[in-house]
Amino acid sequence: MPFVLAQLGLPDEPWTRLALAAIGLAAATLTAAAVHLLLYPLAMRLAHRTPTELDGILIRASRWPVSAGIVQLGLYLSLVLAFNFSPPVRNAIDLLFQATAAATFTVLMGRLVSRGLDWAIEQQTHRPKRGVEMRLLPMVRRILVTLTYGLGVLLVLSILGIPINPLIAGLGLGGVAVGLAIRPTLSNLFAGTYVMTEGVVSPGDYIEMEGGVAGYVLDVGWRSTRLRTWGNNLVVVPNARFAETIITNYYEPEPPVNVFLTCGVSYDSDLSRVEAVSMDVMTRLLETSPHGVKEYGAYFGYDTFGESNIDFWLFVQAKDRLASFELRSALIHELHRRFDEEGITISYPVRALRFPNPLPPTPNPSTPPTPTIITRRPPPPDIPNHPE
Repeated sequence: MPFVLAQLGLPDEPWTRLALAAIGLAAATLTAAAVHLLLYPLAMRLAHRTPTELDGILIRASRWPVSAGIVQLGLYLSLVLAFNFSPPVRNAIDLLFQATAAATFTVLMGRLVSRGLDWAIEQQTHRPKRGVEMRLLPMVRRILVTLTYGLGVLLVLSILGIPINPLIAGLGLGGVAVGLAIRPTLSNLFAGTYVMTEGVVSPGDYIEMEGGVAGYVLDVGWRSTRLRTWGNNLVVVPNARFAETIITNYYEPEPPVNVFLTCGVSYDSDLSRVEAVSMDVMTRLLETSPHGVKEYGAYFGYDTFGESNIDFWLFVQAKDRLASFELRSALIHELHRRFDEEGITISYPVRALRFPNPLPPTPNPSTPPTPTIITRRPPPPDIPNHPE
């Protein structure tokens, strides 16, 4: 600094050093204002021309931390260049500047991570079919932002000379204790992560669990999965149990559901005619019903010789689970009507009994049964006792 003062023709006095420090701080403030008010608006106008909004969001997020960092740097340089501080004071100023710089950098990174993930979440909300990212990104955002600020605090404490090893050890022990205390919650949390990442179920799917619980999936959360049953009741299933049970998803891998119907006709029916009528019923129904999948086709086949009928099956496909009920009902109704028109009989359960020939004699009911006579002997009379 004395060399600078000498070049400027100024005396090496305290007031000249203070004036130079003020000039340096003013220059840093003007530079920060120019960056904040001129450079950043120009950068944001250029970012509007790009196909994505992410660059503009990141530029706006870094605006205030960068401006504050320029002012901090100008203040530090003005102080250390204008004044000859003693080594202890200079070390204190250096540590303070490093701590404030680390804090500013932490705020900058936290804002960038937070705004970037907010943009990603907003992009997911506009998608027609939201994937697992929509459920994972909010949790990832909270974890990353918390981790960023937590590491920043540890860095500032380390710069200031505060030991962080005991703090880390304490946090580790506290984490173990908290983990043991909330172990059921953590198990549900990790199970929820598995359920979300696997993509086994999604909101709107109709599922049936191994224990008989069935319903539409309302939401897959981090702790539990909520179902709406056919009785319009809410069932909350913990994710730890949800991940371990056997689940039938009626909407995966595709929403269409196969409709399998069994029937039977009497043994004296014309089987070729039965097949033709059945195929005609299914074909007409697929062409007229909005619930059937015409492209899948219709299938017919005889199954077995039953006790009363020759059994066969009909096979078509509905658009979804609800449509399968409508299609099955219409198929039964139309098939019964056509069989009645064609004179095809669906027999009631009949059992034929065959007896050996000749049959054993049957007693004549007009002849009264011969009575059975039971003869009882009277008891012997009492004999008096005579003396000898």
